Amino acid sequence: MATPQILLVEDEAVTRNTLKSIFEAEGYTVLEAQNGGEMHEILKRNTVNLVVMDINLPGKNGLLLARELREYANLPLIFLTGRDNEVDKILGLEIGADDYLTKPFNPRELTIRARNLLSRVMQQNDKENNTEREFYRFNGWTLDLNSHNLITPEGAEFKLPRSEFRAMLHFCENPGKLQTREELLRKMTGRELKPQDRTVDVTIRRIRKHFEDHPNTPEIIATVHGEGYRFCGEIES
Repeated sequence: MATPQILLVEDEAVTRNTLKSIFEAEGYTVLEAQNGGEMHEILKRNTVNLVVMDINLPGKNGLLLARELREYANLPLIFLTGRDNEVDKILGLEIGADDYLTKPFNPRELTIRARNLLSRVMQQNDKENNTEREFYRFNGWTLDLNSHNLITPEGAEFKLPRSEFRAMLHFCENPGKLQTREELLRKMTGRELKPQDRTVDVTIRRIRKHFEDHPNTPEIIATVHGEGYRFCGEIES
């Protein structure tokens, strides 16, 4: 297997050099960008396995760049930023980031999260590439396992960010079964649930928004208060 390539999108040279040294010490190949323009150019020319991005960037900030990234790529994304307020964190997760760490950070924690995320993504990609099933259909909707699109009964397609697709895939593979937040977070990101972590709830809210925009769709994901969520869609065989 080729050495994973990590793209750092960070305008501060000292921080960028520190991150480069940390990841190279773990055996990764590291690419560097100082802004959105450089990020897009690198992505055009290279196969990138993980993006680690700051939010405070010159020109377009990291939140805007993450939106652009999600329009054409489904890469794992970790925000690493000095912005530690809850609003920014929730917004970053809603945009589709897989993880969010604040500066100052623990290098060991960062590398563990990156390694777990990469491992989860690569295992899931292998699973998807080897499966005979190409889609799940339920209640008129379709989850396309190749494109990662959620398709409405009318045929409109929505590209799901990685965390949303992982959650939907796990739901479709386990219809009717209670899924705890701990289990969902492991399936989505490969990390353990911590107190006050709202990643799962934010992701479920984003998924539900697609269904709620179609009033004839019955409840697809039900909340089991104090326990987790249950997929209520009727999977077609």
